[in-house]
Amino acid sequence: MVDPASDKVMRAFVVDGRLTSIPTLYSKRLVILDWLAQLFEPGRRYSEQMVNLMLGKHHPDTAALRRYMVDAGFLDREAGQYWRSGGTVTPSE
Repeated sequence: MVDPASDKVMRAFVVDGRLTSIPTLYSKRLVILDWLAQLFEPGRRYSEQMVNLMLGKHHPDTAALRRYMVDAGFLDREAGQYWRSGGTVTPSE
């Protein structure tokens, strides 16, 4: 089930799979960060370079997106490694 408020945020900030800008309003930013968290497989560790490559496909400011994702609890980081620690999880069918 799609949340209408989240869908509205996605339509406002994402065009053709690219983030047009990073929302300044925290609640809207969380919707975008949750969407980006879906790029990362739970239980897998990623190098900073890999995180940058994945995020860079959606927006050029990968440093800001990484920082926001860590600060909001979508990613954790230690010793140059990142892993998904939050976000919506869709159960397997």
